Amino acid sequence: MNKVAYFGVMTALAMIFSYVEVLIPISLGVPGIKLGLANLVIVIMLYKYGWRDAFLLSTVRILLSGFMFGSLSMIIYSFAGGLLSLLIMTILKRDDGYSIIGVSIGGAVFHNIGQLSIAMLMLESYHIIHYLPVLLIAGVVTGFLIGILCKELLKRLSNIL
Repeated sequence: MNKVAYFGVMTALAMIFSYVEVLIPISLGVPGIKLGLANLVIVIMLYKYGWRDAFLLSTVRILLSGFMFGSLSMIIYSFAGGLLSLLIMTILKRDDGYSIIGVSIGGAVFHNIGQLSIAMLMLESYHIIHYLPVLLIAGVVTGFLIGILCKELLKRLSNIL
């Protein structure tokens, strides 16, 4: 498949997953917990084409979904989490000791850390650090699930592409 067409399909999938996440409210007493479905597409792009294309896809997805389904503050929080997440996933991917599941967990955990960090700066309050344990657990669980899906999808995509 042509790389531009593949990028377009991945962008569309990321947007669909972002919209689905807006529709699925997860309330564990901590704002901002999501399944991370759009990260599925980012991880696949990272493994298929590398960090530059994953960065571009992540940026396009954050901007489009922020303008379509969110707000400027959502874009700021998403960039903070998304960029830190992609940086960590890129580092972990280069280390042979981490599987795609480990890379996904690292990305999910650091996405939450990035968003919490920017929230503390924007709100000028460090009291929200108390959300960290719940966010870390949520990141491990969702990262694990997304990692399993990525592993299976990459197996199937290798047969197609």
